[in-house]
Amino acid sequence: MAQSLFLVNIFLFFLAVLLLYHFSNIFRYYFKICFLKSWIVVWSFFLLPVLALRGRNVANMRVLRFIILPLKLFYGIKINVQGVTNLNLKGPYVVISNLQCSVDLLGIFQILPKQCTLFIKKEVLYMLTVGVVLWLCGFIFIDHEKEAEAVEIISATEDTMLQDNLRIWVFSEGHRTGESTLEPLQREAIHLAVKAQVPIIPVVMSSYKPFFNMKTNKFISGDITIKILSPVKTQGLSLCDIPDLTDHVWGTILSNFHELSGEPGKEASMGKEDSKQAPNN
Repeated sequence: MAQSLFLVNIFLFFLAVLLLYHFSNIFRYYFKICFLKSWIVVWSFFLLPVLALRGRNVANMRVLRFIILPLKLFYGIKINVQGVTNLNLKGPYVVISNLQCSVDLLGIFQILPKQCTLFIKKEVLYMLTVGVVLWLCGFIFIDHEKEAEAVEIISATEDTMLQDNLRIWVFSEGHRTGESTLEPLQREAIHLAVKAQVPIIPVVMSSYKPFFNMKTNKFISGDITIKILSPVKTQGLSLCDIPDLTDHVWGTILSNFHELSGEPGKEASMGKEDSKQAPNN
């Protein structure tokens, strides 16, 4: 009798979850957010011993990519990529992309080139197994509030990038907005590219607002258009050129962001002819 009652309760629980997921936007929103975070945390426990044996290496990003990309199928998100050949440069470069929310992960790992790692905020390093796994994947942790420390990290990254032929992915803003607007461009990426004399490749992801909105608790299936822009050369530039270069890169990202977000259907259709994944060059 007790066992039957237990099974009935389990059935009713899952039935309630299914009904709430189907009919409640709020429940569906928080369920998807929690699932994303839980997916990453749970997998970090399995990945930690495996990656620890491999040691800290940017090549571990391939393992992380294999774990993250299937989430786009669960969320029903279609990613269209334009200009993927712009990532086919040989040698190191700096990628700068806009930052919106956790969904960015899907776009990043869709086009992530070989030998590429990310600048992320230092607080993530202290997220137990997740922070350790990201460290083992070669993520570079930076505190935007501590300028002196940030400069030291950038200098160290410059040397490592040139020696190991790394590509560095930096977000244009220091924090997520969760909106269809962008925050001012952080100069760390420009500073790094100019000091290392390597190209900058702006990457723009269209607004998620049609399918993801924090204010209205909206999280449904949708399309993301990613536009990989032509490389911006830094050879011959000095630190004095950083303000003008920052304005140029920021203006390019901003104008393309509004273009992609204003006509997502048209832009997406234009990008379908491009490969949907960056080649491992």
